[in-house]
Amino acid sequence: MTSSSSAPRPRVRTLLAVGAAAVTVALPLATGQSASADAAAVALANPNGEAMYLVQEPGMRTGHLATLLEANGFDLAGHGDSALGVGVLGDRTTPARARALGLTAKYMAPQYHPVDPSFQANADTYYGGYHTSAGHERHNAAVASAHPTLVRKHTIGQSWKKTQGQGGHDIEAVCITKITSGDCELTNTNKKPKFTLMSQIHSRELASGELSYMFMDQLVNNYGKDSEVTALLDSTEVWVIPIANPDGVDVVSSNSSRPVLQRKNLHENGCSGTQIGTDLNRNSDYHWDKNQGGKCSETYPGTGPDSEPETQGIESFLKRIYRDTKPDADNTPASKDTTGVFLTVHAYAQLNIFPYGWTNNNAPNHSDLKAIADAMGAHNRYQVVHGDGGLNYFAPGATDDWIYGRLGVPGYTIEIGPGTGNCAGFTPQYSCMQSFWKLNYPAYMAAAKAAAKPYK
Repeated sequence: MTSSSSAPRPRVRTLLAVGAAAVTVALPLATGQSASADAAAVALANPNGEAMYLVQEPGMRTGHLATLLEANGFDLAGHGDSALGVGVLGDRTTPARARALGLTAKYMAPQYHPVDPSFQANADTYYGGYHTSAGHERHNAAVASAHPTLVRKHTIGQSWKKTQGQGGHDIEAVCITKITSGDCELTNTNKKPKFTLMSQIHSRELASGELSYMFMDQLVNNYGKDSEVTALLDSTEVWVIPIANPDGVDVVSSNSSRPVLQRKNLHENGCSGTQIGTDLNRNSDYHWDKNQGGKCSETYPGTGPDSEPETQGIESFLKRIYRDTKPDADNTPASKDTTGVFLTVHAYAQLNIFPYGWTNNNAPNHSDLKAIADAMGAHNRYQVVHGDGGLNYFAPGATDDWIYGRLGVPGYTIEIGPGTGNCAGFTPQYSCMQSFWKLNYPAYMAAAKAAAKPYK
């Protein structure tokens, strides 16, 4: 993001409607508890008043408001539209900071929620049950070992810290299908179409990685039992990248009860705290934009396109498993014989986003791209948008646009989660995973089943 009015406007996501009056106390966390007990628990989880706020100025366009806030050091959380405002992460000083700029800030929801006292964190879990990078790695290995006729695990890249000899992680992709000769290899010459699900490229978006964990278990545990799962795995390779930013997840999970809000990777850039690193979802070489933010910004795109090892590994992997069916020209369509679908999962906004995301111009395969997004939306009931979707949200250098713009493969983003309540924000209560799963598992399956012939 940038303060320049001529640069692309920052993405600002949609909010559920809220009442006209500002919310001044936390909403109850669970039925059966007293309001005072709930408020005390929320206060204990948020000792500095950490919360999500909606910042408003009725006379200012949302894109200009977002730029003003970013320029003044606010952490934009997304969640806003032209009728409501811009969401920010803040603390008890946020309303006063907003007033100093002639703006108003309404409390929306606490950032952190109390963890169930019965939860016992171990080396693999944190914040009520979410899995660490190491936990995902152990899960990947266990799934591959337990299901040798269905699963192959591949290393597709390295995190920044690993490339520097500072620990770090391999980036892993797990292929799930009924394996026959040539399946689950890093090649685009075998017959089965491919669906790829990628999550937690923004490490603080906890629900995305957890849904990938659950999706893998759903597939391997129900092959031969569930007709829909069986048909999918007989016909399609399902690739899952559960953690695209494992170094970042290490930081997030370092506090078991109050996840650290690290969004970017850990590429040392002279910034401190959670400002360190590069936004991997602004780093691809498709419409990379140096004006997305300075080094300490949450949307810093890096020193250049594909500057980060995580981006290089993910793009190299996708080039190996998908055929290139589209010229690089933005207005030239992918061929009708394209196969495959790519889906990356983020939080939070309750949106299904289809290409393009860097411009409001329609992609040349617009109607077919939208049809798949509509199919997902029929299940999760999230809004279907492209471009800024009327929400002043552009993402040049994002992975979903890259795979469509460079290879012709339909690329999508699902933004999970509401703007209010216990399931709001980047750090929803772990119990929210069940409601997220019920909404989004069928949306994932709709996207996966489209991989055989996405351009009808």
